[in-house]
Amino acid sequence: MSHQTGIQASGSVKDTFVGARNGQYRLLKIVIDNEQLVVGSSRRPVGSWEKDYDSFVLPLLEDKQPCYILYRLDSQNAQGYEWIFIAWSPDHSPVRQKMLYAATRATLKKEFGGGHIKDEVFGTVQDDVSLNGYKKYLISQASPAPLTAAEEELRQIKINEVQTDVGIDTKHQTLQGVAFPIAKEAIQALEKLKNKKLNYVQLASIKYFNYSFNSEYKIDYLYIKQCALQIDMKNETIILANTLHTELKDLPKRIPKDAARYHFFLYKHTHEGDYLESIVFIYSMPGYTCSIRERMLYSSCKSPLLEIVETQLWMQIIRKIEIDNGDELTADFLYEEVHPKQHAHKQSFAKPKGPAGKRGIRRLIRGPAETETPSD
Repeated sequence: MSHQTGIQASGSVKDTFVGARNGQYRLLKIVIDNEQLVVGSSRRPVGSWEKDYDSFVLPLLEDKQPCYILYRLDSQNAQGYEWIFIAWSPDHSPVRQKMLYAATRATLKKEFGGGHIKDEVFGTVQDDVSLNGYKKYLISQASPAPLTAAEEELRQIKINEVQTDVGIDTKHQTLQGVAFPIAKEAIQALEKLKNKKLNYVQLASIKYFNYSFNSEYKIDYLYIKQCALQIDMKNETIILANTLHTELKDLPKRIPKDAARYHFFLYKHTHEGDYLESIVFIYSMPGYTCSIRERMLYSSCKSPLLEIVETQLWMQIIRKIEIDNGDELTADFLYEEVHPKQHAHKQSFAKPKGPAGKRGIRRLIRGPAETETPSD
């Protein structure tokens, strides 16, 4: 859309954006004037972002004129302060103005930096973009999307067929594999990841092992890397292994080289000018350094685990990846996995060349008319 309007940010706007990203401003109002994006108004912080919000934002909204509002929060991400991007387009504004501002929105986000924008709010009345309206927007974004009648019916069928209960004492067979129970701590960590309170969760499979103590049998946790001890297959479960804060550059270090793991990673990145936070599932299996039993165990548990996470915990997983080495998890690799190229160049078939060098003496074959007639 930005290429259709040709409207770009003026030099003064770009300079203002630099100061804004460093925290000098609480609010910037951006308007289109003389085919350029210019600063219509600005405010510096006085109190907290919540106290400043309504008194800063609402007076700048005109009844018949669209505009953009960039409002700074007090929180920060890896790139700096986080901002709310408000696209104001009142119902009574001219249609041409609405179309112009809608088509230029991507340009403004790109000029400001999509990685700084945490939320994008669109409003036609003041209630949509007030502090109360913004909080309602956050609640709606956190809640799962409603299911259609057909999707709800299909979900009930799956629940009735599989009956996968999330608990410490449940285990049963499914068509996709073996569904082992998930420890309570692992469930809680996955919930925090879904709500973006954590950015990395690692799960491992663990076995209950019975041992004798004072002539009584008790149960204790014992992690067995190579399944060297006798395993009670009836009491296997999936536990929480790691929740360390993990940046993209640290992700390869979290992949064990001698054991399989399930990883859930909150991938924060920018794509086409938009700042995205997407959950990626990584199944790491370091080849034949693991025993056959461990490979079978993790492979069988993977699909039922994902089914529980997606259908019962309502976690949206943007991509599922399988690796055997943490060195594969580079920034380029993860980006291309999450955003694969849609139209890759396909090389046309090339006729192979003949053998090099001389091809020998050409043989002459006479046609029927050239045959010699016998002499008398």
